Amino acid sequence: MTTIGIIGAGHIGSQIARKAVELGYDVVISNSRGPETLTGLVAELGPRARAATPAEAAAAGDFAVVTVPLKSIGDLPVQPLEGKIVIDTNNYYWERDGRFPELDSGEATTSGLLQKHLPTSKVAKGFNHIMARDITTDGTPAGTANRRALATASDYAEAAELVAKLYDEFGFDTVNVGPLSESWRVERDRPAYVVRQNAAELTENVARAPRTV
Repeated sequence: MTTIGIIGAGHIGSQIARKAVELGYDVVISNSRGPETLTGLVAELGPRARAATPAEAAAAGDFAVVTVPLKSIGDLPVQPLEGKIVIDTNNYYWERDGRFPELDSGEATTSGLLQKHLPTSKVAKGFNHIMARDITTDGTPAGTANRRALATASDYAEAAELVAKLYDEFGFDTVNVGPLSESWRVERDRPAYVVRQNAAELTENVARAPRTV
């Protein structure tokens, strides 16, 4: 069975973990405070989940989900993620992360910064423009009318394909917005951000997104 290494056990990370174990994935989840602080969450998730350090979660996962504040991506383990697909849920909140001039000016993207930190990994954007609570409640079977859609972006086709597969299992359609350089189109304060939309609506919102906000 596939194991997902989850680095970050906040709202998004814990919700992805809940849905993943429901679907039969094994989960190794971590945070910055230590595995002993995740006892309650792991007990809730059941036997398919265990807590670990970020490096251990990275090593254990067949692929990883990174869901930590942007300001913390420099602390992420590099070697254990070598060659692996890494799903990045990040958004830029300057109030939390401090100012990143290259993001303010539109010269970089949050996922691009993660790819730069993880040069031997294959980063894909995922789960960044949905409220955490909706991850486990808004999914519907494939073919459902008006099925909610989520976006991905990656410089690697196999990484985008993995996100699309996971989205479908979670109950969502996929809109691929292209390489990481286009991933800003579904970030904070753009039309596609945290609104419920089907694939056609998401495609339209992606197209009309402003580069800087």
